[in-house]
Amino acid sequence: MTFANEPLLELRRSWARDGLRDALAALDRELPLDVPVLVDGDARRAPSLDSTDPSRPDRVVARATVATEADIEAAVAAARRDQPAWGARPAAERAEILVRAAALLRERRPRLTALMVRECAKPWAEADADVCEAIDFLEYYARQAVELDRGEDLIQPPGERNTLVYRPRGIAAVIAPWNFPVAIACGMTSAALVTGNAALLKPAEQSPGCALELVTALHEAGVPRSVLALLPGEGDVGAALVRHPAVHVIAFTGSSAVGQEILREAGTVREGDLHLTHVVSEMGGKNCIIVDADADLDDALPAIAYSAFGFAGQKCSACSRVLVHEAVADALVERLGGLLDTLVVDLPERFGVDVPPVIEQASQERLERHVAVAAEAGATVRRGAAGPGTGWFVAPTMVTNADPMSPIAREELFGPVVVVEPVAGVDAACDVLDTLPVALTGGLFSRNPDVVRRVSRRVPVGNFYVNRHITGAIVGRQPFGGNRLSGTGTKAGGPGYLHQFVESIVVCENTMRHGLVV
Repeated sequence: MTFANEPLLELRRSWARDGLRDALAALDRELPLDVPVLVDGDARRAPSLDSTDPSRPDRVVARATVATEADIEAAVAAARRDQPAWGARPAAERAEILVRAAALLRERRPRLTALMVRECAKPWAEADADVCEAIDFLEYYARQAVELDRGEDLIQPPGERNTLVYRPRGIAAVIAPWNFPVAIACGMTSAALVTGNAALLKPAEQSPGCALELVTALHEAGVPRSVLALLPGEGDVGAALVRHPAVHVIAFTGSSAVGQEILREAGTVREGDLHLTHVVSEMGGKNCIIVDADADLDDALPAIAYSAFGFAGQKCSACSRVLVHEAVADALVERLGGLLDTLVVDLPERFGVDVPPVIEQASQERLERHVAVAAEAGATVRRGAAGPGTGWFVAPTMVTNADPMSPIAREELFGPVVVVEPVAGVDAACDVLDTLPVALTGGLFSRNPDVVRRVSRRVPVGNFYVNRHITGAIVGRQPFGGNRLSGTGTKAGGPGYLHQFVESIVVCENTMRHGLVV
């Protein structure tokens, strides 16, 4: 069956908005959700970790039980026991389970969308797209797994039979982020499972409720409870999984600092180890949009605004630096400054909101500190609306005249703050990109096909977008993953992603036999 992306909900239709409002009202009556540790069919409940609504911090969305060392050992033991049988099942059976899970997410789409609005302050359109991406991952990887199971074509000379097949690595630790709490967790977990591995999911501490909904759907679809565990908690839970000698592959999405520590730990071979731990990582970036002198600013400005301020800039692909040709820099700065005043900064449940609150108080304080330091150093700061009095709001912010080597110009911000910098031309802009250690996404606005070709060949980023916004990669259309210190370069939602979760085996058989043993 041909893969097709899940259609987004048409929020311009009143019935669609009414359905989401009803789902949110129903969810609110259930709060706080109880998120247990789920290991081998057992649920341990001792709630001690709260996830709260970033737009109203006094509202507890979920109370999670924190996984202990004993929980981790029990999850590993169950996975070791039953992963071989799971891995031996036909790939088509595992793929069918993913397809059933996709159907369950479709049925529960309004609830999942509403939960992201509450737990992560994700606006309706962004939250709905998150669920669609999760469904896409399930459907896409199901088909990819069946193809992978067929092996590869090799040269077959007379008298020799050569086969190349794939087998699961074993146990996968999945460490997921909060900003795409269903989609990214689903993508990494389903990729591990459909290739025959066991998966131990450690969700972000800010979004355990979303993780519970995902794991529940996968279990109900037919994933054995022994090969899929839910281990909520903070960073120490993830660190324990990374260190565990039974873990064969680590799938991680998060900060560069944590990702680099995971790579260091996974690269340490200890006495008695029987395997190298494989790491699949995506670690964010300092994403730049280049605007050439001939760019249509009517196209560039809304794309920059959406890329920088949508979901309060809390996407690893978000634009946080604009490198604009000096010939049009003044016009772009003037118009982008005016655009700031039109952005809707409000609660995420308001339809049409542009900038919701950031995830937590620590993020708010970090972003405000970045802006204040830049202003003290002489940068010009232009800000939009501050938002309501409750919640962790950060006003959408444009910074100009900043030192190109300052932290605000070079570090990932993960918030609604963008630095605008004039450059002599696209080659000078590419020179800036060459100095950055991260290379996740980037963009270019130019009407010149020669410029587009030249820049596309030169930029180091993993995903490069031309004359459009730079966020919103779609499964099967724009496989997603970064280069340099932005990750291991593996492309989620692409034809090669499942290879990260398997080992390849080549069998060469001499078929020139001298008789048969009966």
